[in-house]
Amino acid sequence: MSNRARSVPPVALEQGPSAKPLKVVGNKKKYTHPGQVISNLSRRDLEGVRVTLINMPLREAAPPNNAPLGPAILAAVLREWGAIPSILDLNVYRIRDDDAARRGLPNGRHLTPDEVAALIERHFAKHGDQHLIGLSGKITTLRWQECVAKICRSLQPRALLVSGNGLATEFRAGLFSWIPELDGVAHSEGDDVIVKIAFDAKQVFELGPARAMESGRLEPYIIGESGEGRPRFVYDGGRPADLDTIPFPAYDLLETDVDGFRVMDTYLSNPIWGLAANNSSATPFTMNRSVNTVSSRGCPFACKFCFRGSQGERNYGVRSARRLTDEIEHFVAAYGVDFVGISDDNFMVQSKRIAELVPLMKHLVNDHGIRWGTHGRLDEAADLRPDPKDKTRYLMADPRRVDMMRDAGCVYIGFGAESADPYVLDQMGKGGFILANGTVDINGYSFPRTMVEGVKNTKASGVHGNCTWIMGYPGENLEHLKTSVAFIKWQEEYYTEGLTPGTEDYEIHRSGVNRRMFTATAYPGTDLFQNPKVQRLLTENFDISFDATGHPICDDALHYYVLELDDATKVLKNARGEPLYYGEMDLERFLEAREYVNRGETFKILDMR
Repeated sequence: MSNRARSVPPVALEQGPSAKPLKVVGNKKKYTHPGQVISNLSRRDLEGVRVTLINMPLREAAPPNNAPLGPAILAAVLREWGAIPSILDLNVYRIRDDDAARRGLPNGRHLTPDEVAALIERHFAKHGDQHLIGLSGKITTLRWQECVAKICRSLQPRALLVSGNGLATEFRAGLFSWIPELDGVAHSEGDDVIVKIAFDAKQVFELGPARAMESGRLEPYIIGESGEGRPRFVYDGGRPADLDTIPFPAYDLLETDVDGFRVMDTYLSNPIWGLAANNSSATPFTMNRSVNTVSSRGCPFACKFCFRGSQGERNYGVRSARRLTDEIEHFVAAYGVDFVGISDDNFMVQSKRIAELVPLMKHLVNDHGIRWGTHGRLDEAADLRPDPKDKTRYLMADPRRVDMMRDAGCVYIGFGAESADPYVLDQMGKGGFILANGTVDINGYSFPRTMVEGVKNTKASGVHGNCTWIMGYPGENLEHLKTSVAFIKWQEEYYTEGLTPGTEDYEIHRSGVNRRMFTATAYPGTDLFQNPKVQRLLTENFDISFDATGHPICDDALHYYVLELDDATKVLKNARGEPLYYGEMDLERFLEAREYVNRGETFKILDMR
């Protein structure tokens, strides 16, 4: 007999009820690497376990252009272990109707909560009662996870309901206070621990919550039980022993949804980067069919505004050049792609791996015209170091990383420049290598030499370099902001050098320079969230409370703040409608500068007084 409820009542995206505050740091249990736990399991333990992984909606204003890689990898892992996974992707839908037109959404709107509830019900009707339902999404998806958790608990009362990815990694056990329907949260990398989660789900489904807890099989991640008598888990993620053993993403599970809508084709047809992507990337070229993957985990650097908990933090690790090439070849054969977006935090750390890619990628570049892009740092593109024998001279690597990447088919690198002002870069934790080579004066401004040479090297190699920027960072005044804007202006002049203004070629290269800027936003789990000024303003504007160690408390105030974190370009406002700003400009001038950026008139900031 089915345990699904017959229907779901209308669901509203509303703030949940007050709950007892829980610390973000989560439970106090000893860390246990999941690879150690699942070494005692076999394929027989997961045979027939039904799993639905649900990807949350993101950035309604942008077209869906990045297939849900995390759920697709976890699904591939589960399939190898004998489970029966399915993926329900809620981000792919953009409905073009009168409501979307009224709201100024040319790409269309997300599904409504009631439409989501009906879709989920149809999905379960096709795929049967589930042992495990996994919710995946970044911190910006809290509102949707609250909504979807209620729907899933109503439809599938016996299933284990677990949240993973960025939101769960940042809040861990604290998430139970906002989404009480959850049975578990899984932090950090999920490739190994998803096996244990599926095993636990099978025990709870087949034995019932009480007997499963008595059995001892739910160790070591069970931390207690909910008020309804269900087990509660905090699952430890961890890096697999060898990233090359991770299967290719099960994108085939996204071919169509339960209604026949072609999910994967939608992702493939929307460019990953470029002006059409509406994601602060700008390119002078286009792509026909593009797909996304990652080739490395973590980042060895420590920018204060960045949260990387779900992808390895500072524990940098890579897949081999051979494995990456094989995956790209698979994408070409399976999906006919002409572009692969490798959305690593930092692809360029290991020069040796880049060199190994060159001969391996040759046939894909020459025979299939494959191109790819990724993310890196401008100091890696500069490949510049002071001469130890003569401090006035600088030595450049030979060969340079950007040249080898070009030879391997790379045509795009996204650089997180963030600021061109040395003082602000230090405040961001980006000084270090970026400032190691001093500054150079251009157009009356002093820019980090490393940034200038990184842009020049990338352009000289024939690879397009796109820079992203942040405004309103703590310590930034108007002159600091002008330095960043002046760098953007110089980059535009450099990219169009020798071209005739007004010509098509000129406009293509000019439009390839990003003039957008993110607004500095403090995300829980980052060093920026620990900044004393930031914490004071968060308390004054959002009533956020911090414990003695500086960790925020997961109460209604923090809940309201997290719900506001839905767009990194906007200026956050408190419940009274007052803007939140961390920099040193007076608020009126900052809002004037922000409006120039919003209107595409960024260079007007240079005339501000």
